[in-house]
Amino acid sequence: MKTPAFSSLCVCLLVASVHAIVDHDAQGRPAAGQPAVARTSFGSVAGQPVELFTFRNANGIELKATNYGGIITSIVAPDRDGKPGDIVLGFDTLDGYLKDSPYFGALVGRYGNRIAKGRFTLDGKTYTLAVNNGPNHLHGGIKGFDKVIWTAEPLTGKNGVAFSRRSPDGEEGYPGNLDVRVTYELTDRNELVITYHATTDKATPVNLTNHSYFNLAGGGDVLGHQLMIAADRYTPVDSTLIPTGVLAPVQGTPFDFRQSTAIGARIEQPNEQLKNGGGYDHNWVLNRSGAGRQLAARVVEPKSGRTLEVSTTEPGLQFYSGNFLDGTITGKGGNVYQRRNGLCLETQHFPDSPNQPGFPSTILRPGASYDSQTVFTFGTAK
Repeated sequence: MKTPAFSSLCVCLLVASVHAIVDHDAQGRPAAGQPAVARTSFGSVAGQPVELFTFRNANGIELKATNYGGIITSIVAPDRDGKPGDIVLGFDTLDGYLKDSPYFGALVGRYGNRIAKGRFTLDGKTYTLAVNNGPNHLHGGIKGFDKVIWTAEPLTGKNGVAFSRRSPDGEEGYPGNLDVRVTYELTDRNELVITYHATTDKATPVNLTNHSYFNLAGGGDVLGHQLMIAADRYTPVDSTLIPTGVLAPVQGTPFDFRQSTAIGARIEQPNEQLKNGGGYDHNWVLNRSGAGRQLAARVVEPKSGRTLEVSTTEPGLQFYSGNFLDGTITGKGGNVYQRRNGLCLETQHFPDSPNQPGFPSTILRPGASYDSQTVFTFGTAK
């Protein structure tokens, strides 16, 4: 999604110890006596220590995440020949995430996506939020969940980590104390399971997601990635990327990904919606039948053979084709991220839902809980 300008943070950055040395057996499992999750220093922010958590499954997939912003900094997965490669965009050190990150890998909240003009009315009261993306509020504001240090602990009996924090009443303009817990678990079925849970003491909008930028080739643009989205409809947007309120059919438009299609096949077609987003930066209305986790999207990268399947309990999927990457960011290994070098598949409720009565509600009330789960499954195709 389009990146806002960020205010500089007052930070004290320690030299990061990025790589933990953890012995593994022939199947890729931690050796006897070794922790399932390695925990190392990743620097500090305003005197508070930041940590990096590394975990690996039996099939050679390795994930790294930090308690600063719940950011997934790396996912290493093998290609069809077994060669490992990092398939998400990001930085080698904490400093990159502090300076000018377009939400690389971040845990986004309190409200993922946009809220029109930074305002909404709830139970007769109007709330004003930070405007940080043109005329609108984006991804929780100036200091959203992606820019705070979370309490983090390895999961008991599982290969993963739990991030938790209390978002205080009034943070970035949102009402209520919101207690949040998000877990990342890597299974031996090659699944990254992200589970979200939140409760509040006052009615408030909640819409949490992860903002990883994927490139299954490990570099270059993503236009050759083959994408399927399980959606018959999408939500058209105005010139500021706020939904018009219409649920429009994808049939006959460049937004029809019901059959696997190269991302670049229609991205340059003359189309007002593509013009508004500079390409794809829209919400798809997922086809759902009942409750529970259901298929949302599938990606195949033909050259490497890597695949990614996304299933979720959420009603929407924001597909962003990296249109606002512009060559000004130097990431991991000195790689300069050019336009469309990454794609995002953000499972979530629809943008601007607090102002759109026709959209599924995002309001969480006291006594209820916000519970959501998304699974990213990694694989290879012949």
